[in-house]
Amino acid sequence: MAMGMNTILTFLDMTCAMLNLLWPKEFRLSMEAATLAAPFSSYVTSTQNSSSSSPCSLLLSRKKKNLGSVNLRFKSRLSVRASSSTSDSVVTLLDYGAGNVRSIRNALRHLGFSIKDVQTPGDILNADRLIFPGVGAFAPAMDVLNKTGMGEALCTYIENDRPFLGICLGLQLLFDSSEENGPVKGLGVIPGTVGRFDSSAGGIRVPHIGWNALQVGNASDILDDVGNRHVYFVHSYRAIPSNENKDWVSSTCHYGESFISSIRRGNVHAVQFHPEKSGEVGLSVLRRFLDPKSSSKQKPEEGKASKLAKRVIACLDVRTNDKGDLVVTKGDQYDVREQSNENEVRNLGKPVDLARQYYKDGADEISFLNITGFRDFPLGDLPMIQVLRYTSENVFVPLTVGGGIRDFTDATGRYYSSLEVAAEYFRSGADKISIGSDAVYAAEEFIKSGAKTGKSSLEQISRVYGNQAVVVSIDPRRVYVNDPDDVPYKVIKVTNPGPNGEEYAWYQCTVSGGREGRPIGAYELAKAVEELGAGEILLNCIDCDGQGKGFDTDLVKLISDSVGIPVIASSGAGTPEHFSEVFETTNASAALAAGIFHRKEVPIQSVKEHLLEKSIEVRIKMQPREHLSLLHTSDEHPSSDLLVYKSYCSSSQTRQHNVARLLLPLTVCSFSSINMGTDPY
Repeated sequence: MAMGMNTILTFLDMTCAMLNLLWPKEFRLSMEAATLAAPFSSYVTSTQNSSSSSPCSLLLSRKKKNLGSVNLRFKSRLSVRASSSTSDSVVTLLDYGAGNVRSIRNALRHLGFSIKDVQTPGDILNADRLIFPGVGAFAPAMDVLNKTGMGEALCTYIENDRPFLGICLGLQLLFDSSEENGPVKGLGVIPGTVGRFDSSAGGIRVPHIGWNALQVGNASDILDDVGNRHVYFVHSYRAIPSNENKDWVSSTCHYGESFISSIRRGNVHAVQFHPEKSGEVGLSVLRRFLDPKSSSKQKPEEGKASKLAKRVIACLDVRTNDKGDLVVTKGDQYDVREQSNENEVRNLGKPVDLARQYYKDGADEISFLNITGFRDFPLGDLPMIQVLRYTSENVFVPLTVGGGIRDFTDATGRYYSSLEVAAEYFRSGADKISIGSDAVYAAEEFIKSGAKTGKSSLEQISRVYGNQAVVVSIDPRRVYVNDPDDVPYKVIKVTNPGPNGEEYAWYQCTVSGGREGRPIGAYELAKAVEELGAGEILLNCIDCDGQGKGFDTDLVKLISDSVGIPVIASSGAGTPEHFSEVFETTNASAALAAGIFHRKEVPIQSVKEHLLEKSIEVRIKMQPREHLSLLHTSDEHPSSDLLVYKSYCSSSQTRQHNVARLLLPLTVCSFSSINMGTDPY
């Protein structure tokens, strides 16, 4: 097969040379994205506030008097050299070492582009097109840019109106300053201060997590194919439109107030949302930036996005079965073994296969729970790392992973912090990490002492990556009582009385997969972890798990009414009506299900159609279009029939490339389904 592949590539190289085409290296590369060491990772854990002026901000301040409110007229001592890159398929990526940058890498490769990583400021100055996918907190990012000289290079690059796309923090850093752990000076390209969302404005929850609508202005260009559809946001800080920056603003979004969701000035673009996590809509944004001439003749069907949508999340409990295979399973009140003589682990499919299918079905997020994580050291859990890497190649919605994220000392005495463990998951494709047992212990200590240590996994990870990257998974069990004063925990009157007619209950938190009860209630835990830095709560209920009788709305209402961060309802979904019930009776931001999706009892699309009928805003998936890359056209022969199509596909058993089709008059050369190795996941 290898000889056949080489023969085909040789033929294509010769053909393309004859046609004066540049054949992209992408066709010779494996689909698996290599795990690249971030060139600036040594700076990631820095939390020092950069209150002093950076080289870039000094450069800007020196020339400020020569600037209007928007026009960039300053001169830099740095100069832009002629780019050494001659390929239209190369994108320069500024990865400063924090968060999940694998997703943007995979999205770029999916669209047929190869990547050059920034190693020096000169790489920025020589870039044909530059993407800065900023992830994490403002201060550490600016610290990296200042110490490495990247900040001044960025300002010079933007001053020269070179093609630039900033994503999320990559937009915020362009502003004068940020209030996040600050004030901290930014690059100063755009007037304004980045501030935290005001949770008192309209009763919003902070962070802003989920799929929201854009109000697109004129001359947005890269947003032209969004078609009034939802895009994915995850952030706690935002910039507000003003008279000083209004000429930069290309779209806004409403969340309690109107904030800047994208900017555009000439060839300079930046977005607050994550296009690499916004499904086909997001891919269209990246495509328009990378190839401005790629406007579709057929506009996508207009959507009806108007506000923040309720999320429908597919959850995959992943563990090894008795044969050592990694499988998706589902528990019945956390018991994942079949009630049979063999008592084997319930096997509902392969994790990568199911994740890809749920993405196609319209799931808003995919959540992996590594339920063997408490037994094994996470960094040694290579199969779960591989699951994330393979999944993120073709799944362009947020991925959350949980299980075993904690501090650890191995057998040799080497200490690994939870921050290092989380970093490995982020590098492997996770957008958020979920902490369970370790958060319970941290909350107990916090309640007991009344002081933050800053050493818990929850505090460390949220400090570096931002609280929007940290989910706390709560696993409570209902405990009925006759009188609210019987226990020192928050007690509520329940809708359905207990087995002995009890009208009240509290919810006892558990650890180690529900096997050990702890002296702390779900209410007390939720309040504590919010204070310690959690950005979202995944609220399970052991009593409802696997029962298919609906979510515990008493519990969900209690927690969602008590905290100011988003709450995901979990455990008990059996019908589409259960989703509308939890959204109509509680303040849950999302609802999660597992078994009904795995067993194909209720399709995700059926859930969303039902929610729409109930006038509950949800994201409707944009149907993918055939992606065309026109690598070369002749000005002398505009009617040329030569196009090069690139597409990638995968299956559970084989990793395949539909490498290329050369469409010539009277001649067709095509091939597909070339086996590129086995995918065991």
